[in-house]
Amino acid sequence: MRPSSLVAMLGFLTLIVATFCPLLRPFHLFNMNVYKLNQPYGMVLMLVGVIGVLCTVLNQVNVTRIAAWAAIILVTLLFIAAVFKVKTTFSFIPFKGVSGFLAKQIAFKWGWYVLFAGALLSLVGAVLTKKPVNLQQFNQ
Repeated sequence: MRPSSLVAMLGFLTLIVATFCPLLRPFHLFNMNVYKLNQPYGMVLMLVGVIGVLCTVLNQVNVTRIAAWAAIILVTLLFIAAVFKVKTTFSFIPFKGVSGFLAKQIAFKWGWYVLFAGALLSLVGAVLTKKPVNLQQFNQ
């Protein structure tokens, strides 16, 4: 395996592990990971990570690149959705000061860094990986 393939595999493995890291902590009571935020979305992230690892091991460069781009897009969309959800969770309260205070009580945790690091590592490794060269010679 080339070093860039190892970086891609490390990124996909980090992405898989990051789905279990705490992402949000509402009211300092409990931690929420990807599966508590949105379980089907977490399963899709896990599937992208597993496909990325398998394609890296099997030296499928194009599919690895697609999985890396899908991972970065999915993680970015999850972050944007979490920010919008936190901002609008208490919008039903007519007092802006109270709703703003309650929205600030939902803390973003360190798991976002791990999630983005895994997606970025997989993308860097997949982009730097070159397609394998077939050195077979044909005798005529």
